[in-house]
Amino acid sequence: MSIARHQAVGAYRRWEPTDFDAEDGAGEAAALPPGAAAPAAPPPPRTEVAASTPPPAPAPEPTLPPDFQLPTAEEIERMHDEMRRAGFDEGRQEGYAAGLEAGRSAGYAEGKAHAEAAAAQLAALADGLDEGLRKLDDEIAEELMALAIEMARRMVKLTLAEHPETILDTVRSALLQLPQGHAQIQLHPDDLALVREHLGEQIAHAGHRLQESDRLQRGECRIDGPGAQVDATLATRWRRVLESIGHERASWQLTDTAPGDIDADTPG
Repeated sequence: MSIARHQAVGAYRRWEPTDFDAEDGAGEAAALPPGAAAPAAPPPPRTEVAASTPPPAPAPEPTLPPDFQLPTAEEIERMHDEMRRAGFDEGRQEGYAAGLEAGRSAGYAEGKAHAEAAAAQLAALADGLDEGLRKLDDEIAEELMALAIEMARRMVKLTLAEHPETILDTVRSALLQLPQGHAQIQLHPDDLALVREHLGEQIAHAGHRLQESDRLQRGECRIDGPGAQVDATLATRWRRVLESIGHERASWQLTDTAPGDIDADTPG
């Protein structure tokens, strides 16, 4: 089969590379072989046309009142000054409030510290006062005890001066402490005569002897027996009484003698 020249010329086409950036349809058409019919294009998609709506009415332009005037430079400056003054006043008030609160807090803290210090001082004073009151109570009790002892001592001296016959009971009590007889009884000379008058026969019957002693006071006696000794002096008896009540510092002798007092060394 032979091909005519004009048929060969019409059938010949120059080959060109495919353009990958072109649309898919164009690429496919370019890729078709010579003489092939291009495929029919797909029908366009159906679109529904919405009902037309009227466009919105334009907003009315703002109108200024006929007497409106732009502020002048002086008015603008005055407004700036007023704004600055208002800001300054507001800042000053805020600063004053903040400073007042800070001062109140600092004052409260300082006042609290002073109050706590004062409370501590008062507590220390109260403790010192309690201690002082306790010491005062002890001193008063000691003074009352000393006064009672002094009054008792003076009453004993007064009793011995007004009732010298009490020496008889003293001698009887001292003789009961001896385990056996034949003792020597020492007495003040005035008491010796009184004892001899009232107890002479009893003493002689027991084998005791009476002896004067200028070293003894009225109301005192001392007995020396075989293997025993009885000290019935006022100082010794007074010390025993004080020891029985837990007080040993008061002595029998007076530290001072007031007018009209009867001293222990003065015979009644």
